[in-house]
Amino acid sequence: MTPSTGQLDWLAALGAAREAGEACVLVTVAASRGSAPREAGAKMLVRRDGGFAGTIGGGRLEHRALARAGELIAAGANEPALERIALGPALGQCCGGEVTLLFEPFAGTALRVALFGAGHVGRAVVEVLAGLPVRIDWIDSRDGMFPAALPPGTRAIAADPPADEVADLAAGSAVVAMTHGHDLDFAIVAAAIARGDFPYVGVIGSETKAARFRARLGQRGLDPARLRCPIGVPGLRTKHPRAVAIALAAELLGLTRI
Repeated sequence: MTPSTGQLDWLAALGAAREAGEACVLVTVAASRGSAPREAGAKMLVRRDGGFAGTIGGGRLEHRALARAGELIAAGANEPALERIALGPALGQCCGGEVTLLFEPFAGTALRVALFGAGHVGRAVVEVLAGLPVRIDWIDSRDGMFPAALPPGTRAIAADPPADEVADLAAGSAVVAMTHGHDLDFAIVAAAIARGDFPYVGVIGSETKAARFRARLGQRGLDPARLRCPIGVPGLRTKHPRAVAIALAAELLGLTRI
């Protein structure tokens, strides 16, 4: 059966919201008895900003569903909920039937990571974060460094110089530099700190590299304390790429709740 225009609207909106990592709620008429605005199966996708696609019939029922969906999004709900509504007593609608609404919340992305560098450690970081509610902008000046298949939620960006991409990153991203050159790394973290709207700006390296970078940041009038280096939870005694990736992932996940 070919989906109707309304069905396509909510389905496209759901796909767009999931791709953007935005929280949303899918509202479905799970059951309908008597006179009701729409039949069972009617759907509406509600976004965080209150916008919606599709319809469950309009009027007071739809208004109530929009309000309930907004409450679920604001609360960070992740479990489906059923609500049975007698249209006459509850909403004062003259049709007098009864509907049961199913609310299915879809959580937004808990964390966005801008990862600069597609070398051994960068690949390991992407592999470790795969499967978690994390969106990754993976940036390198060398297009051929990215694997052919990327995990869901990961976007490969070839940018030369890579620091130019900082201006287009989503606010609130965690920025991590681990490129093939110290000057590239510095340009990235300097641009990120200058923007000022990233909760985490880190660069792979030793305490010696950290001291040099902080001195250069200070010379530019940027706050050296904003730089995280070395990266990852403390106490790591190995430089194995996967171990470094795990330590970094643990630190980044500490920025949010998943």
